[in-house]
Order: sequence, then structure tokens, then C-alpha cells
Amino acid sequence: MADGVGSVSVTSDERWLAANWPFVRARLPAAPARVAEIGCGPLGGFVPMMEAVGYQATGIDPEAPLGPSYRQVLFEDCAVPSPLDAIVACTSLHHTGDLGAVLDLAVRALAPGGQVVIVEWARERFDEPTARWCFARLSGPDVDQGWLHRRRAQWQESGQPWAVFLRSWAHAEGLHSGQDIIRELDARFDRQALAFGPYFFADLAGTSDADEQAAIDSGLIQPNRIQYAGRRNGRQPAASA
Repeated sequence: MADGVGSVSVTSDERWLAANWPFVRARLPAAPARVAEIGCGPLGGFVPMMEAVGYQATGIDPEAPLGPSYRQVLFEDCAVPSPLDAIVACTSLHHTGDLGAVLDLAVRALAPGGQVVIVEWARERFDEPTARWCFARLSGPDVDQGWLHRRRAQWQESGQPWAVFLRSWAHAEGLHSGQDIIRELDARFDRQALAFGPYFFADLAGTSDADEQAAIDSGLIQPNRIQYAGRRNGRQPAASA
């Protein structure tokens, strides 16, 4: 989806990154810390923003942009520049194959006391009222169709109750729940922050994160976004220099 503002077009990914950057920056150690972003995506994730304020940032993703700040590879297969001061992951953990193995690698790449800053999806909170609220705010057919358009079409075609459809889809995709992600993070890091909030706004037409938060506050929908920050707890093997 792209939102036109005058002659400027802002994609849903750009809206998402801009909305989550304040949380990420607030939880990072001071620049010029060494930071890796797991699953930075084709836009480079937060790497350009981190570099702009002085961080030594590396984005890791098979679809990462070209350039010296990126590695076009899975995090599991990357020679991570360690020890790192922080690791960022934004909506890249819920669909990773072996969540525990990825987080073990993250621990080993971090220096003692290193930070993790995570933005994720609590997909178990995507209940029917939340889904209907989102589907009612999707753009028309003349705009590029996103993942929510596809879920709506698949649900309608399935004829199943929403909870049954969602469970089946999540299982087929191998998606980790938010509860599982938080549990695995807590097993490896000392939690410093955990909050739930708006998740879908960037893919909805004419809907801001504030609009979605208002619907959450009124009890109409569930908060699906996870914002987590933690510190390497010292009970794990130290990263090698």
C-alpha cells in the first residue's frame, strides 16, 4: 500500500518503520554502538536511521539492499560482526524456523550487557473483532493488495469461523505466537520493557497508529504489536571478540 501526500508517496513499510523508530532508538545504547538488525528487509529496516545518528549498523536479510552496511543472507548463516552492543529485530522472529536457535545465536553475538530491541506480532491476539475492524479499513481494488487483503479473501473462501481459519493459516505458515516469542526472549534476556500496541495501521487506508490505539483503548480491538527490550543476562557464554 502507498499513501499519497501531495506528490510524496509513502509505503506501508516506511510508515511502519517511522512509527517504531522512536521506540527502537530510545532502547539502543548510545552511539556509536555496534548494532545488527535481523531481517532488515529490502528497505534496509532501521539501518539508515541508525547510521544517520551515528551507529555502526549492519542489516542482515536475504533481501537486504546492496551495500557495505548489509549482508544478503539469513542471520543463521551470517558471520555476525561480534561482539555487538545491540541487536534489533522487527517482525522477523515470528516466522523464523527455529526461534530458540536464532535467539541463541543472538546471545552469542552480543557483548556482556548487550541489548535486544524487538518489535513483533502477537498473532494470537488477532481475534475476529480485530480482523473485521482491519478488513473494513482496507484500500480499494485499485491499490496494490497486501497481506491483509489476502487473509480476508482466504477467510471468505474458506467458509470457516475466523478462529479456525487463523489457527489453520498460522500453523501452515509456521508462525510463532507472541507468547512463545516473549517466553523465549525472557529465557535469555533480562526484560527491561514490554508493551503492546497498534500493529495493523500501516496497511490500512486512512488509518494512523493513533487511530488504531484509540480503537484499542475503547476495547474494540486487541493490541497486536509487541515492543520488547532486554539485556543479555550474563548467564550465557560471552561473545568472542
